[in-house]
Amino acid sequence: MSGHSKWANIKHKKEKSDASRGKVFTKIGREIMVAVRSGGPDPNSNSRLRDVIAKAKANNVPNDTIAKSIKKASGEGNAESYEQITYEGYGPNGVAVIVEAMTDNRNRTASDVRHFFDKFGGNLGTNGCVSYLFDKKGVLIIEENAKIDADQLMMDALEAGAEDFENEDELYEITCDPTQFSSVREALEQKGYEFLEAEIQMIPQTYVKIDDDKIPSMEKLIDNLDDLDDVQNIYHNWDQE
Repeated sequence: MSGHSKWANIKHKKEKSDASRGKVFTKIGREIMVAVRSGGPDPNSNSRLRDVIAKAKANNVPNDTIAKSIKKASGEGNAESYEQITYEGYGPNGVAVIVEAMTDNRNRTASDVRHFFDKFGGNLGTNGCVSYLFDKKGVLIIEENAKIDADQLMMDALEAGAEDFENEDELYEITCDPTQFSSVREALEQKGYEFLEAEIQMIPQTYVKIDDDKIPSMEKLIDNLDDLDDVQNIYHNWDQE
């Protein structure tokens, strides 16, 4: 699940194949497991789990799949355990890249991530080398439709505590402080809004263009990292437009 990069990424997500959706379901299942382990199986008392469920629904994960993941995570004898790791580095032309992973084998994941950075003209850096170029934000994406009044949605979002509201390419993007994400999302859900995306992301402060001959390498870097089972999210500041 590649991270935010203007609107190109959202369009890319909507074109995912069934096979790719299966990988998305697997990755969200891991997030559910970690959320349940940290705060219990009841979403009413576990805000982290509520957020992951909202993300799952935005990615069209069936309700029964969500329920099975929660049951599996809370079951006795389930020895699966994942730790969260963040990698930072540079892609072709110095594009800043952040990779978030959940893994049960730190050495395997580090080796796999480093391999693709090296293979496609980038290099893995140290923690903090690029994260200062991003802001952590709650992001909610809603698709335009005839039932939604843009002005009303903007008012509802701002009243709920959102920081910003944008409308472009038939999509509404609402951003908020990550500490307010759950409350903003829940307020909009209660008003009947449905989301294409609903998660906390790393948003680039600025975007950079790369040389045309480097674009294939950058695309392969993103796609190969995204195909790794351990990788949950990829964020970068490449201007794809």
